Amino acid sequence: MTKKYRVTLTPEEREFLNAMIRRGRGAARKLARARILLKCDEGAGGPALSDDAVADALDVGDATVARVRQVFVEQGLEGVFEPNPGTRQYARKLDGDGEARLVTLACSSPPQGRSRWTLRLLADRMVLLGHAQDGLSYETVRRVLKKTN
Repeated sequence: MTKKYRVTLTPEEREFLNAMIRRGRGAARKLARARILLKCDEGAGGPALSDDAVADALDVGDATVARVRQVFVEQGLEGVFEPNPGTRQYARKLDGDGEARLVTLACSSPPQGRSRWTLRLLADRMVLLGHAQDGLSYETVRRVLKKTN
């Protein structure tokens, strides 16, 4: 099977990676990635090992080797050592209007037979009143009330 992403290190990059490994200080993930790049190097003087051989030599998975090669080709040496930024977007359960209604409800008198509002009671009442469509967790209620005194 032909490799889609081929790692070819310049002498400067190779020296940088070797110095990083010689120092031995730093995050284990960074050191492992540096070793992977050095073993995959297909440039002049590089060992150009296969993914399986690199994975066996360094005790990492085949997918890890392929992913490191891909990131190096697409983003360069800096991209290999930088953490992947999260791209997940979380939908808010309560907007500003919903938060205001929650605070108003928390400031009102508690239900019959209770001395005070609990977070779970507030969450259930917000859903019952239709201010939260998909349901509301008590943790969301806690976060909103913590923001407001």
